[in-house]
Amino acid sequence: MDFKELLAYKKSFELAMEIFEMSKSFPKEEKYSLTDQIRRSSRSISANIAESYRKRRYLNHFISKLTDSDAENSETNVWLEFSLKCEYINEETFNKLNIKSLEIGRLINYMINNPIKFGCNM
Repeated sequence: MDFKELLAYKKSFELAMEIFEMSKSFPKEEKYSLTDQIRRSSRSISANIAESYRKRRYLNHFISKLTDSDAENSETNVWLEFSLKCEYINEETFNKLNIKSLEIGRLINYMINNPIKFGCNM
């Protein structure tokens, strides 16, 4: 199986693309702060899942990269909250993206807690 077939990867990639589109409407003064930060962290979720899957031969590396992915997901969630509080997004958009972020977190944690199911050697 390719990492692109992992549900966590698919959902995190989709979230990153939604955030990219949403952040296009952020004010210009946020270009090098909030816009850049939320785009980077959301993209890193998928990137770290891909890296973890390629390192699944080594349990500790697999879990380490998934932990990085989970941390990036949490960071993305914080930036979403800032976006809401700064009134760059509405409550409906926040709730939709927040639910997706929480689901991705659960999927990542499932992978962390069940590494054998993803081809890790123990």
